[in-house]
Amino acid sequence: MDRFTLTGLLKQVAVEFPSRRAISVSGKFDVTHGRLHELIEQAASRLLVAGVKPGDVVALTFPNTIEFVVMFLAVIRVRATAAPLNQAYTTEEFEFYLSDSESKLLLTSKQGNEPAKAAASKLKIPHVTAELPQPDSDVTLSLTQSESNLDEVAKIENEPSDVALFLHTSGTTSRPKGVPLTQLNLASSVKNIKSVYKLTESDSTVIVLPLFHVHGLLAGLLSSLGAGAAVALPAAGRFSASTFWSDMNKYNATWYTAVPTIHQIILDRHLSKPESSYPKLRFIRSCSASLAPAIMARLEESFGAPVLEAYAMTEASHLMASNPLPQDGPHKPGSVGKPVGQEMGILDENGVEQGAGESGEVCIRGPNVTLGYKNNPEANKSAFRFGWFHTGDLGFLDSDGYLHLVGRIKELINRGGEKISPIEVDSVLLSHPYINQAVAFGVPDDKYGEEINCAVIPNEGSNIDEAEVRSFCKKNVAAFKVPKKVFITDSLPKTATGKIQRRIVAEHFLAQISTAKVPKFGA
Repeated sequence: MDRFTLTGLLKQVAVEFPSRRAISVSGKFDVTHGRLHELIEQAASRLLVAGVKPGDVVALTFPNTIEFVVMFLAVIRVRATAAPLNQAYTTEEFEFYLSDSESKLLLTSKQGNEPAKAAASKLKIPHVTAELPQPDSDVTLSLTQSESNLDEVAKIENEPSDVALFLHTSGTTSRPKGVPLTQLNLASSVKNIKSVYKLTESDSTVIVLPLFHVHGLLAGLLSSLGAGAAVALPAAGRFSASTFWSDMNKYNATWYTAVPTIHQIILDRHLSKPESSYPKLRFIRSCSASLAPAIMARLEESFGAPVLEAYAMTEASHLMASNPLPQDGPHKPGSVGKPVGQEMGILDENGVEQGAGESGEVCIRGPNVTLGYKNNPEANKSAFRFGWFHTGDLGFLDSDGYLHLVGRIKELINRGGEKISPIEVDSVLLSHPYINQAVAFGVPDDKYGEEINCAVIPNEGSNIDEAEVRSFCKKNVAAFKVPKKVFITDSLPKTATGKIQRRIVAEHFLAQISTAKVPKFGA
């Protein structure tokens, strides 16, 4: 019997449910679990021909396509490490992530990605395109033509300790942290997600989140495939509110998972252009950012299904806690539910566990948790203490064992589930020749939960304005990191000891907005 790995779990599903639908590309074709297994083995054989070895990191940047799914699973099948990357990155960002992950190969769709290709070229990393023209054909790789060697793949045995996935998580320093996740981490997380939501081969969902994120990848895709269930990928390769419900109806969806921003978009569309019918859903899941209780109530009323809020992070291979299904207990608005599949403790600064209702840092340990950040002893020293992984979040467990989050120790800006390091944005702003000081900060936002703003002090005599600052940011960071509002000022509020604190800066400028007295440089 296979050791406990994600690859082994999916192989078992292919044997158990060979003819059940696994993946649909909306309006195009369906692929069964049996056929998906064949596609993965065949693509894996071509990766071997291309020279991919165990332990190699392979970067992938794709829309939400079947090519991504097959190539991701083929990479981990040959005991290499898959590193999915956001298609929206600039060349400079791709260069950082490809370099930091020590990628040996870049995989893209046939259409390619020019910034990624340019970065790979500069770093002398080979670029290979992958295409699956029809479900009954094989995946073709530009580098290997039609060469394959299935016998060699059959000899490969995956190990629980194989590093299968490498993702970056933005930290409170300017350098994003690399998170290696093993086959055991991923298999454990899939098991936890299947367990709490009782996912079976009868379930079906539509993927709305990008698969380069741990939320979409683990909760949407891999947990479904690991349960013998089915997923549908939107024809456009990304979420579209206009096609979402027609896909949900067409594929008899029983649930979906999304960030609050997308729930809000789905709700807004329902109110302005309601569908003639909606599928009967077992549940709706929300994760990656806080969901307002009022939005939860509106979703439940509109779509007749319980909305289960969950708590997750990359370092835990996604899921840490979730509100249960109705038959397993109440779901509490404002709470992210009970721990799932791992130990959770609320610790004070001395590592002492707190009692019910007492706040402290949320800490976890279990088989789904990363063994440590890559090449980052300082981050590992602070994150792994007292025998626990420290999340950086503050919260408390109530008398029923439900977790309530009360704030973040980290200064991350959480824009609709996209975690942004403000220091990373600071460094970009400060690279502008006419900016003297800069500080990025998060502000409350109805749509995204948090939005990014910044305050800058220009060099003396400079006429730089908000449009110029935003235009400069657009050229240097991905669109979701560009500050929505820029305050041009001649001073920044400081603490009594002269330190600039983001929280104080944010409060200062929010107060200025409310009184319409934003200080302008030179005014």
